[in-house]
Amino acid sequence: MFAKTLIDGAKAWLPDPVFLSIAHRHKVGRFPNMWNPKTFNEKILHRCLYPDPRYMDLTDKLRVRDYVANKIGPQHLIPLLAEPGAFTKEVFDALPSAFVMKANHGSGFVEVVKDKSRVSFDRLAALSQQWLSTPFYKVARERHYRMIEPRIFFEALLLAEDGEVPADLKFHVFNSPSGQQTIFVTVISGRFTDHPRGDTYDAAWRLQDIWFGHYKRSDTPAPPPESLDSLLRIAGVLAKEFEYVRVDLYETDGNVYFGELTFTPGAGVFPIRPDHVDYEWGRLFKVGPRHPCNR
Repeated sequence: MFAKTLIDGAKAWLPDPVFLSIAHRHKVGRFPNMWNPKTFNEKILHRCLYPDPRYMDLTDKLRVRDYVANKIGPQHLIPLLAEPGAFTKEVFDALPSAFVMKANHGSGFVEVVKDKSRVSFDRLAALSQQWLSTPFYKVARERHYRMIEPRIFFEALLLAEDGEVPADLKFHVFNSPSGQQTIFVTVISGRFTDHPRGDTYDAAWRLQDIWFGHYKRSDTPAPPPESLDSLLRIAGVLAKEFEYVRVDLYETDGNVYFGELTFTPGAGVFPIRPDHVDYEWGRLFKVGPRHPCNR
């Protein structure tokens, strides 16, 4: 325990490039080329260190709502129940029987509440305070998270026909200088269960021999979403201004809802198998300029 604490403490003092290089070597299996990136993960690392100034507002899960409403219409936003300045007992009491609690400034800050009578205000308040006190930039050194003001907010709970949270549809959208878009879709099913699955398809919904991180593949391919054409169109519109962005969407009852925009998925240290896919995806987009204000 002491050794782990010592190592974690040492990591906190490492410069961002060194920290990310070591993390990439540990998780991907090789040291990255940070200055002339070729692979997908290397180019994501470059973004972590030199983010486009636009990333901050569009990564903020509350501020991005205005961008989405302007681009594709407010009907694609998950209904916002509350965005309080402070999470109080009065705010809790006013929430409906089912909702989702989130924080706007990082990844993984999500608590699904299907029945409010089975959860206490004190537990959610403690969890929200834990999130708010976590400087997400320090977790993986994604620099565009540094200036996001942490907020707690509450959204309506979306459920599929089986009563479970719908699959997370992650659209990897690549834009070439010629204007051509290439899209892959990673479907994360069972996200809030003990056995989540991750499967990747191309835009024609052909299963790809690709898997990410710890996600296991499903036993059988999923049928295409009912609104696949609309999902692809919406993802393409939201991503059009960027060389690459991952657009997370949901589909329930034929309706399409926006989840988030992610410019640095996996912080550039997310294993992709087979390894050649890391290089193939890297060739699909160029890295942007190094923004000196982010050094």
